Amino acid sequence: MIKDRVLIINNTRIYMENKIIEDGSIVIVNDKIQAIHHDKVTPADIPQHATVIDGTGKSLIPGFIDGHIHGANGADVMDATEAALDAISEVLPKEGTTSYLATTITQSKDSIESTLKNVANYPSKSGYAEVIGVHLEGPFIEKSKAGAQPLEHILKPDIDLYRQWQKAANNMIKTITMAPEHDPEGTFIKFLHQSGVNVSAGHTKSGFTDMNEAVKHGVRQVTHICNAMSGIHHRDIGVVGAALQNAELRAELIADGIHVSPEMMQLIYDNMGSERLILITDAMRAKCLNAGNYELGGQPVIVSTDRAVLEDGTLAGSILKMNDGVKNMLQLSQVAIGDIIEMASVNPAKQIGIFHKKGSIEAGKDADLLLVDETLTIHHTICRGTIAYKEV
Repeated sequence: MIKDRVLIINNTRIYMENKIIEDGSIVIVNDKIQAIHHDKVTPADIPQHATVIDGTGKSLIPGFIDGHIHGANGADVMDATEAALDAISEVLPKEGTTSYLATTITQSKDSIESTLKNVANYPSKSGYAEVIGVHLEGPFIEKSKAGAQPLEHILKPDIDLYRQWQKAANNMIKTITMAPEHDPEGTFIKFLHQSGVNVSAGHTKSGFTDMNEAVKHGVRQVTHICNAMSGIHHRDIGVVGAALQNAELRAELIADGIHVSPEMMQLIYDNMGSERLILITDAMRAKCLNAGNYELGGQPVIVSTDRAVLEDGTLAGSILKMNDGVKNMLQLSQVAIGDIIEMASVNPAKQIGIFHKKGSIEAGKDADLLLVDETLTIHHTICRGTIAYKEV
């Protein structure tokens, strides 16, 4: 008879959604949180086959959810192989990411469809970060704001093509980045929004008025705020200004201090607060590897110790690790661990409609957890009840 997997974490500070339990304990059975206690589980109550972690001096927080990542560990989502998703999913728990949206790049229709089918057929694997869906970044974007997206494959919004791709993805497309100015009547946006997809404005030259109209149609997010979009001008505050002012919008933020300067990160945080920000990495395949020459979307990418750029100097994704991004945010004024949890776990789960099972610590939810110290250094990462990373 196969016994249930039991994991118990004792003597730890537990960050729940609306309260903090000091010196509590948590019981995990298989892949779910079974119970949360205000004191330790006594030896008499611990099954003989259980694994016990002593969390003394540590805090237990929800695992991070990366809603925008192209690759890591030498692999790219667009490689469209099981081995590529294995390579990404295996390495992410080291940085605290327990689940993620496999993110595409503007490419040929066939290449995107192959990628979507690969994600749809990819099985969840024990001890790996979970692929919870797809972020379709492009091809419905603005050429003048393409950034590292290949120009030759950019398309106008197309409902029939989206339907074909969503079918190929087995309904796993959760977020779409698009340029709202190419759908002025909102036909495409309304269709996506009504079908439950998270519509994100990105790679766009929309102005402030355009963005307000797009929000009426169903846009609810801004992709990597400040990057590949209209910035704040004193006569038109653009997409960035719309994100700061419109309470219906959440915004992705690459908190590496390169895509957005620390001063701008503080300004964004001061205006949006933790309740409207979503921390992402936008990482590409060179993350976790040495500096050198790589590629993104068929384009040569030069990677140094802190950034990835095209040959003309355009930023090409990032090599940011999520644990470094959250530490950078923690250095800002008025940011506490509870705010980090909201930006890196709660908001991304709510934004794509999976908060009923991920994003917070609650009995019955997936056991995606991090045991961290006060600096947010990760000591254990638990993916669906399995220890996926342990600090040596």
